[in-house]
Amino acid sequence: MGKNLSPEEMEVYNAIDEILWRDWDPIGVNNMPGARDEYHNYLPHIFRLTIEGKNAEHISSSLVAIIEGSIGLASSKEHCLKVARKIVGAKNNIIG
Repeated sequence: MGKNLSPEEMEVYNAIDEILWRDWDPIGVNNMPGARDEYHNYLPHIFRLTIEGKNAEHISSSLVAIIEGSIGLASSKEHCLKVARKIVGAKNNIIG
């Protein structure tokens, strides 16, 4: 991440990592243990948005942009919004 995270920030970071892996998984690899780091490149950006207090709609737009722009697949805006709400909820449960 480039800086030392507080314990709460680290918990949020790890929660987002798990949500991206388990719930977002746009390429469908979360059943392959060897691919566990597949979404790590996107994690710092989504973490930063979350810590900055961006809302679920903003985070969802970033998830959609990653799928369509970086990964090159069609996305479900509804699914990305659901995932973004989980991310915001996790942050709120940990930090408030």
